[in-house]
Amino acid sequence: MNTEINTSSDIKGRVHSVETFGLVDGPGVRYVIFVQGCHMRCKYCHNPETWSLTEGEELSAKQVFDKAYRYKNYWKKNGGITISGGEPLLQIDFVTEIFKLAKEKNIHTTIDTSGNPFSLEEPFISKFNELMKVTDLFMLDIKEMDEEKHKTLTKWTNSNIIEMAKYLSENGKEMWIRHVLVPGLTDGEEELKKLKELIDELKTVSKVEILPYHTLGLFKWQNLKIDYPLEGVAVPTSEEVKKAEDILGIVK
Repeated sequence: MNTEINTSSDIKGRVHSVETFGLVDGPGVRYVIFVQGCHMRCKYCHNPETWSLTEGEELSAKQVFDKAYRYKNYWKKNGGITISGGEPLLQIDFVTEIFKLAKEKNIHTTIDTSGNPFSLEEPFISKFNELMKVTDLFMLDIKEMDEEKHKTLTKWTNSNIIEMAKYLSENGKEMWIRHVLVPGLTDGEEELKKLKELIDELKTVSKVEILPYHTLGLFKWQNLKIDYPLEGVAVPTSEEVKKAEDILGIVK
């Protein structure tokens, strides 16, 4: 039986950009919405222009959904809508309303998040529980397992991010775990083994991905006149990627 979902589709949020035919942001063909705003300052960030919470185009949830729904014929059975960023959890009410509209049409929903805003405290956790009801897949980017290294990399702790992964598992929500591999920064064998231990502990992880570091976003730092902290760092070799995948038990 279908249960009617109450929506407040006039809720507004800030959108940086969209990708109409995303192929790497969840299963199938995805309409990807990149929302504005992120508190983290990852040294390798390839979207620094999304950091600001006040930039982007202000739109209602219905406006965003209606634009996405025009592409429904391309999604077929396993595609759908992905919300990425920036950090979507900073606009949790807006994201939830978009996904409520999507679920009314039985559209698969995915959120691509680093988990930085996650908290078990109110009012966030009640909002997060509402988001979980209308989200089919959480793509969680775990940047580093060692907390001090995580702070050096992002300027933030990772304890609540690991807490979020466990909370999703306890609540039966499907996850993909992603890890960006940066030589000399996030490729430590000990930390990768700790990540594998966490993944083994989680009950709902359906896919694990290594994302090799790249410099395709370097020009954005230059355009924004921000010093790029990884100047001169090489992209990982295929052997380094394979080693990390072997530690995490990724079979291709």
